[in-house]
Amino acid sequence: MHDSLANDILHSTDSRRPVIALTMGDAAGIGPEVLVKTAMDESLRSICQLVAVGHPEVLTRASRRNGASLQIEEVNGFEELPDWAARQPGNVESETLPCIKACHDDVSEVAVGKIDRRAGQAAHDCLVAAARAVLAGQIDGICTAPLNKAALKAAGLDYPGHTEILGHVCGVDDFAMMLYLPQGDIVRSPRGLGVVHTTLHTSIRSVPDLLSTATIAAKIRLMDSFMRRVGCEAPRVAVCALNPHAGEEGLFGDEEARLIAPAVEQCRQVGINTTGPLPADTLLRRAVGGEFDGVVAMYHDQGHIALKLIGFDRAVNITLGLPIVRTSPSHGTAFDIAGQGRASAEGMIEAARIAVQLSLSADSATA
Repeated sequence: MHDSLANDILHSTDSRRPVIALTMGDAAGIGPEVLVKTAMDESLRSICQLVAVGHPEVLTRASRRNGASLQIEEVNGFEELPDWAARQPGNVESETLPCIKACHDDVSEVAVGKIDRRAGQAAHDCLVAAARAVLAGQIDGICTAPLNKAALKAAGLDYPGHTEILGHVCGVDDFAMMLYLPQGDIVRSPRGLGVVHTTLHTSIRSVPDLLSTATIAAKIRLMDSFMRRVGCEAPRVAVCALNPHAGEEGLFGDEEARLIAPAVEQCRQVGINTTGPLPADTLLRRAVGGEFDGVVAMYHDQGHIALKLIGFDRAVNITLGLPIVRTSPSHGTAFDIAGQGRASAEGMIEAARIAVQLSLSADSATA
């Protein structure tokens, strides 16, 4: 992927590399550590300009704790980034990361590994600032380190996670969470495999009541659109059943016949190559084997468990339906290993690369 992205940038009519913001996430978790490690990745720096959105002191401590040579330099606002970049001589940029401080100083007092309202507030504020910068055209996309939902709640913020915050900031109601695995040894589809979720962060008990033909059809359309955006000309989209054995002809539930099948048929009528509902326990295996390019799951764990099992470090979380590019790694805040230098940045690096790819495709679509 790195080689193809570098080639796209070198041959683009706009020689400017995309600017991707890395948000700090929850300061008590592994977010600062993986952000620093991501910013040190040479292959990533060759295809984009990175900027941190967080607290400079928190990130400086993370850099020192991990023995990194990265220097964190505070920049006074996104509008100052072009001037900052122009002042960087030679390869100095590789050792220096600009940082926009978009949160209160009290986050620097947060202890690692503990839920803290200050960390929740800071994670929210950094995310909102980065999203608004993309909307304003100051940067090209964001890659978010994980936040903690309990910390958000402790801060009085009534959001289940990143996806819902971004939907609110962007003024969008029709959005979806997707996990995406690029093509490789695991996934055989030439353009990778995406799994989008019809319902998000909610209880299993509430899922059937939240499903409707309209929402399922909307997620099918989002999946089809995304796969086309990454170069899949005729995406094959499969839709999961809700119940075991796809309801077994109504013995285990009627959602398949009443809600899911009509959504599939609606999308077929407008030219989308979609099929379902199919039993989820075999569908994901078939998709990984290359039979489908995208899968629409009915709820969070139906899609997440399968993709995290086979590709935890490479799976990328992408928010569909937004007017901005947003990606993230699939892991959480990992309080149990925070501050120990053990966190892998592989997922965050992969997520940032996908953000670059999506920002380039967005540019070409509007050129």
